[in-house]
Amino acid sequence: MKRIKIPAVPSIRRLPSYLHIVKQAQADGNQYISGTVIAEELHLEPIQVRKDLAITGIIGKPKKGYPVDELVAAIEHFLRWDIQQKAILIGAGNLGTALTGYQGFRDHGLDICAAFDNDKKKIGKKIHGIPIFGMKDLAEQIQVLQPALAILTAPSPSAQTIANQLIEAGIDAIWNFTNVKIKAPAEVLVQQEDLTSGYALLGVMMNTRM
Repeated sequence: MKRIKIPAVPSIRRLPSYLHIVKQAQADGNQYISGTVIAEELHLEPIQVRKDLAITGIIGKPKKGYPVDELVAAIEHFLRWDIQQKAILIGAGNLGTALTGYQGFRDHGLDICAAFDNDKKKIGKKIHGIPIFGMKDLAEQIQVLQPALAILTAPSPSAQTIANQLIEAGIDAIWNFTNVKIKAPAEVLVQQEDLTSGYALLGVMMNTRM
């Protein structure tokens, strides 16, 4: 099985920002919103916005723009935010605790239903209402919970070992928040989340304006 090639990754990354603006227009009672309005809010070119929205399958109306309700539904459906997906969290430390408490995940259909850790002081307790299991229970709980993905926030030295355990237990999508590049079979999706990249970009931008 070959690794799936995802087209227009920058476009996909911009869609949540578009959705935020469109939802605000929806809350304000607007029936239509133009690509130009979205572009001006985000300092983009209108043609870029139209190209990005085209991947969702929606088509705007001349001189009117996009119907707001349909555009919200189209973006959420494309991002799969209109369906409930279970996730498990590996590593109930500071970052893991912060992620489990983030309401935005729940708003977009991501249900973190369990956390796993090796710390005996944490096992059996809950973070933001989510039960913490020991790593020895990982494979068993994956079979019980049937999560769609695993969020990896464990210490980096153990990242690959844990990833191997997840894959062996049947997980085929990993959201990796460690600084280790996970090695995985081609059929397993791994999304690397580098928390320092945004700060790096901001630092350079701050430096260039001095």
